[in-house]
Amino acid sequence: MTHPSPSAEIPAKQGAIIELIAYNPNDYEKIDANHIDEIISQLKPNCVNWINIDGLYDTSVIEKIQQHFNLHTLLIDDVLNDQRPKYEEYDDYLFFSMKMLYSLNSGQIEYERISFVLGDNYLITFQEKEGDLFNAFRERIRLDQGRVRKRKADYLLYRLIDIVIDNYYNILENIGDQIEEIEDSLNENQSSHTFARIQRLKKELIYLAKAVFPLRDALSGLLKEKAGFLDEENDRFFADVYDHVIHLIDSLDTYKDLTASLMDIHFNTQNNQLNKVIKVLTIISTIFIPLTFIVGVYGMNFKHMPEIDWVYGYPVVWTIMIVMSVSMLVYFRYKNWF
Repeated sequence: MTHPSPSAEIPAKQGAIIELIAYNPNDYEKIDANHIDEIISQLKPNCVNWINIDGLYDTSVIEKIQQHFNLHTLLIDDVLNDQRPKYEEYDDYLFFSMKMLYSLNSGQIEYERISFVLGDNYLITFQEKEGDLFNAFRERIRLDQGRVRKRKADYLLYRLIDIVIDNYYNILENIGDQIEEIEDSLNENQSSHTFARIQRLKKELIYLAKAVFPLRDALSGLLKEKAGFLDEENDRFFADVYDHVIHLIDSLDTYKDLTASLMDIHFNTQNNQLNKVIKVLTIISTIFIPLTFIVGVYGMNFKHMPEIDWVYGYPVVWTIMIVMSVSMLVYFRYKNWF
């Protein structure tokens, strides 16, 4: 499932793209196949086998994976249906799912569900569509950089989860930059576009919270109930990932508060501008009230008005109105009313 607002920059394909990376300290092999049977036949018992499936629309692929690894029906349901991040343990494997985030060029965020099935010497990753965050890591495996080729499948699981969570930081950093940009422009630009940007940020933070908060519980379950699937020497790595998620949650709360403050600043600035407009209109109206009274009096058509036949009546009335208007403006200015 993807976030509903952004869409088309990461296209989904009908069908599945299947990849196998098998490795140990001495050997490495990468196989791309169109049929799952080719992948299953190439699994190597003396290697860590990373099977990656992009696209969940081809049910025949999922069924053959289920049959070969004896995966539970409920696990397959979790893979195929949108679920909050979760952890579940079975007799021969464990299941872990989370959201993978992409930052699009438009500044919006794309969400993709990714599921992991960890066994003794294999890790299966199910992704909704082609493309992910792991290309650089695949290259590190090929070049035997770092410790991944020397560790088991549980370390591979940790690295993939860590990569996804590290990208959460990139997303949050992007949101932080947008918050600063909006804050700097609030006093200059009070258009509806600014309000729409704040609303969009607020919505993105809500979706992020839905991805991160359950992830904390899933990782907590993974650490507490690992039941032999995780080597003790890797506990510290998963604990570090858990700490990152806690830090992400704190950062999310901070950004939510900042976004709420932006909304308050926006509304306060709007109200201040409205008050300024109302003040100007009130001053104009106040000045014209006595002028309207004078004009109204001398606009009456009574025959015996004493000033009607006065030769200086017209310029005197104008002089009185101008002096009155200027005096009121000077007085208002003296009171700092504008």
